[in-house]
Amino acid sequence: MKSTGIVRKVDELGRIVLPIELRKVLHIDVRDALEIFVDEGRIILKKYEPADIFTGSMEELVEYKGKKVSRQSIVEMAKLIGLN
Repeated sequence: MKSTGIVRKVDELGRIVLPIELRKVLHIDVRDALEIFVDEGRIILKKYEPADIFTGSMEELVEYKGKKVSRQSIVEMAKLIGLN
């Protein structure tokens, strides 16, 4: 893990500000979603990138009823029911 030397305080509402330098380097824009992970007492933030709900693939995604599904998963499901 690489230290940035940046320290921020948590405000009354539990918020912290991510410095603009980090947001630029990590391509985090206003309204981008961040995933929050906890690992051995550490809080890890990662820019959220939608993925196929079945395989985790992030290629050729289609949105269906608010969920992301890859074209490959759709083809495989079609095969399962004999449509292909």
